[in-house]
Amino acid sequence: MYQLNNKIKNLVPYEPISGTYAIRLDANECPDNLPDELRAQLEARLREIDFNRYPDPLATRLINSFSEYYGIKPELVTAGNGSDELIFLIESAFMEKGDKLLVVSPDFSMYNFYSSICEVSCASFIKDENLDIDVDALIETVNREGVDLVIFSNPCNSTGRGITRAQAEKLVSSVEALVILDEAYMDFWSESLLDKVEDYSNLIIFRTASKLVGAAALRLGFAVANPTISRAIKAVKSPYNVNSVSQAFGEIIYQQKEYLKNRKKTIVKNKEMLYNGLMELAKAQEDITVYSSVANFVFIKTNQSRQIWEYMKRQSIVVRLMGEYLRITAGTTEEVRAVLAALNTYFEG
Repeated sequence: MYQLNNKIKNLVPYEPISGTYAIRLDANECPDNLPDELRAQLEARLREIDFNRYPDPLATRLINSFSEYYGIKPELVTAGNGSDELIFLIESAFMEKGDKLLVVSPDFSMYNFYSSICEVSCASFIKDENLDIDVDALIETVNREGVDLVIFSNPCNSTGRGITRAQAEKLVSSVEALVILDEAYMDFWSESLLDKVEDYSNLIIFRTASKLVGAAALRLGFAVANPTISRAIKAVKSPYNVNSVSQAFGEIIYQQKEYLKNRKKTIVKNKEMLYNGLMELAKAQEDITVYSSVANFVFIKTNQSRQIWEYMKRQSIVVRLMGEYLRITAGTTEEVRAVLAALNTYFEG
């Protein structure tokens, strides 16, 4: 009888929270759907797609639109079916048996997960008590342990904390390892290294359309690197990895510069409102620690995390439970007010 191998036999499929809730603040998605006028452009473009043909294997028009939005060269960009595809692709293709991968903790769990599927040795660098990365200590660990690839999100998913541009450059220039900076949340901050990828032989930056851009449904991720690395990524990816609909829609959405600029202002304003409201709550509650965030969510620590999570669900509000932590996405202004009101009611009770 055929038996599953050890690395997959005990795995369980990912299961998101089921059920219908009035407010979903658990996945760090953009709170607003695309406006009607933009959706009309997408519908018109949909009628132009040849569904009997394979998509452009290089996603040329999409990448041109993405590159113009960020002011970088198109030849430095590879499009992926979400950042998850790119994480798995690069870990599996750029690493060989016996190589060492280093992640930081806490961080996005899929970095570690994919390493186990790729059968690559993976170690964790633990953040300090403030959930920050000691960059000097990280550099020392990478060099001492002979790490081949280090990957982490900046700003961090799940804490919202980040290292500065200068700190990131110090890391990349001080190690021989390949460094992947997942900048999925950098649209909400200003410390990106996106314009520096050509200066380094060992740097890859990820970007996504799932957060500020508000197109999580399209599953679009991007890897930005120097020409040598970019050619290698294009060579190892599957030929038609990004479907024609996602390419066409993404191309149009990235052209909406003013719209995305205004959306960013709104999301950052609502994140600050959420953070300030949580800080006020924490002043009266010794059991809550609120971490400052440069992303579109706020991270809190409390011994009552599960009780709060369950209570919020009963109010038809879903946030992300992460052990003794809760991660709360900044929703619309009304959603932020509803979350703060629910939390205040919980603690008053």
